Amino acid sequence: MKKDLIVNVLLRILATFAASGLGVIGAGTIAGVPVIKAVFMAGIAGVAVVVEGLSRAFLEDGKLSTSEINEVFNKVDRKSNTQPTTSTNTDSE
Repeated sequence: MKKDLIVNVLLRILATFAASGLGVIGAGTIAGVPVIKAVFMAGIAGVAVVVEGLSRAFLEDGKLSTSEINEVFNKVDRKSNTQPTTSTNTDSE
């Protein structure tokens, strides 16, 4: 069980890096920052937020519960939870 939880957290950290990094490709090119540098900077920033959140949750009681882990990752993934979905379906017009 503990091994599965560790693997899950590591994979979610990797996904955080990818989601954070890919989200700035356009902004990086507009600002004149090389794409790879923009991706790494944003990815590392996203991972840093997760690691900080996990560290703070662990400091509270010396344990990390599944709900604490989910709470940390949900804070990082708030973009996908707050943006309204838009439909491009034009069949209903």
